Amino acid sequence: MTTTKPPLRALALVCTLSPSPSESSSQLIADQVLGALAEHGVTGESVRLVDHDVKPGVLTDMGEGDDWPSIRERMLAADILLVSTPTWMGQASSVAQRAMERLDGELSEKDDEGRLLTYGKVGVVAVVGNEDGAHKISADLYQCLNDVGFTIPAGGVTYWNGEAMQGKDYKDLDETPEATAGTTKTLAANAAHLARLLKAEQYPAT
Repeated sequence: MTTTKPPLRALALVCTLSPSPSESSSQLIADQVLGALAEHGVTGESVRLVDHDVKPGVLTDMGEGDDWPSIRERMLAADILLVSTPTWMGQASSVAQRAMERLDGELSEKDDEGRLLTYGKVGVVAVVGNEDGAHKISADLYQCLNDVGFTIPAGGVTYWNGEAMQGKDYKDLDETPEATAGTTKTLAANAAHLARLLKAEQYPAT
């Protein structure tokens, strides 16, 4: 007996402070996660948020000129959401914080059975930086994502922190460190597995 796995989609919100076409470590690790997800039959795309006018606020639509509604449509069409952020002063970037604030608007959006529209979607995180902070950042983002309805898989983060007090970035490495490559593969395998389970059987109505 053969089982056909349902197709899955992923969206990466890249929260670098550098607009395109600048090189970005957050973009690089997001692309690596999307590549690892592709090995599990997940198609994906990324949005570099700084390239768009994402208005401040906590609504799903902040009115004229706000680019968030179109990004949100792509998020709602995806099964897996990746938030990829650099580390600044031990924190996620201000762009990542803006994205979390906009996701707060999902708390007012429910389906016909009372569930948030984000229920059944998987949230994962990628963090890069040359100072320690990945654990704190992933913990903060996990809580935000879970608060607005996303489910976090086991091993739901991949990251790289360089040596403190120096300036080498992830994008400047000659090759991806084995430990980071391994956590990226684990993230992709577990996220795809969980997303398929949730796609097959949604959370109960409230």
